[in-house]
Amino acid sequence: MLNTVMARLRQLYKVTAWFLLLAIATLSLVPPAHRPETIIPHSIEHLVAFLLLGFAFALADPRRILLANLLLVGFVGAIEIAQLFVPGRHARVSDFLIDAFAVSVGFAGVHFALPHNSVD
Repeated sequence: MLNTVMARLRQLYKVTAWFLLLAIATLSLVPPAHRPETIIPHSIEHLVAFLLLGFAFALADPRRILLANLLLVGFVGAIEIAQLFVPGRHARVSDFLIDAFAVSVGFAGVHFALPHNSVD
């Protein structure tokens, strides 16, 4: 029964992770006029979004944390580069650094929070 619950939770984490990835990609690549604005500072928005992305992917498959972390850092870089081709958007090294840091902290948080036997 516990294995069934864990399998269902992992499925939920996978769906959540991919939804977050698609939402981030969409919001990062639409023209600025189509992007929702919040009262939260730009860097905090990035930190929270990518921290959640790291958490979700790490929870989806804790056995592949390092690989998924490297792939998501690559995704972060690709999004920043892609913004060079979107009118009104800007690629920023600071955004890349914040986003890559946040994703990695999300992965590390899950890695250190989960008991080692829960990933088997």
